Amino acid sequence: MITKESIEQAHERIKPYIHHTPVMTSTSINDIAGCSIFFKCENLQKVGAFKARGATNAGLQLSAEQKKNGIAAHSSGNHAQAVARAAQILGIKSYIVMPSTTPQIKKNGVAGFGGQIFECEPTIPAREKLLAEVIAKTGATEIHPFNNYDVMTGQATAAKEFLEDIKGLDFLLVPIGGGGLISGTALAAKYFSPSTVVVGTEPAGSDDTFRSFISGKIEPAQAQSIADGLLATVGEKTFPIIRENVKEVITVTDAEIVAAMRLIWDRMKIIVEPSGAVPFAAVLKSKEKFKGKRVGIILSGGNVDLAQVAKLFS
Repeated sequence: MITKESIEQAHERIKPYIHHTPVMTSTSINDIAGCSIFFKCENLQKVGAFKARGATNAGLQLSAEQKKNGIAAHSSGNHAQAVARAAQILGIKSYIVMPSTTPQIKKNGVAGFGGQIFECEPTIPAREKLLAEVIAKTGATEIHPFNNYDVMTGQATAAKEFLEDIKGLDFLLVPIGGGGLISGTALAAKYFSPSTVVVGTEPAGSDDTFRSFISGKIEPAQAQSIADGLLATVGEKTFPIIRENVKEVITVTDAEIVAAMRLIWDRMKIIVEPSGAVPFAAVLKSKEKFKGKRVGIILSGGNVDLAQVAKLFS
């Protein structure tokens, strides 16, 4: 469903609406990690996360009839902002279902783009139930955060940029929630840099993809981690792509995520949210695996509720 040509077309389609984000390095971080790390800074993307790519690509391909009733999504925050922004670009309405526990910065972002927010209990069934009710009432078209091939294709453009800017990466690490980013990344690597090994990373408290790799079928997420953007269960459309194209999945604890996030803040002077720090935490946990290698990491987002930072770092 996702070809080299469709990724190239998606990139051209969304270029007017996204940033070509920079790749940053840090000598001190390389010394600590024992390898050469290249950080693709999607935390500096529109809406503060890579999600702007997929939602924009999906939104720009809606029919005139679909646009009349607007678009809808459920999300813990970054996809929510991306969908609301896509709607704003298109001049249509957006209806966003969000868990009540979503950081306020992400709710503010949705509201700032004109999205109408509907809050629910912080469970996937609650999110899906309320979204179905909203769609039944409004007739809006759902843009799923990951089980949507147009969304996955849009997310693939981050890795396409990365692999065009930085040649010869041995590994490319990506966080996994529902699997949209890593699906797109794995296919982009397959088409644009076949020698690059793609590795998935997950919080230990929401390791559904890791367990699904072992069992061969989709396992439910426990959704217990500070990495709020990675609490979804891997999707029925994303999991087959992951199984075929991703080398392995590494899990990390919340303490390891916080340590990695703090190191990025301290040494690189950029803000990354817990979900975005998961791949770096995986490198620090598995130094022997990556020793002396050229390692790419996609910093997936930077939407941190600053009021909560002191608690995380205490």
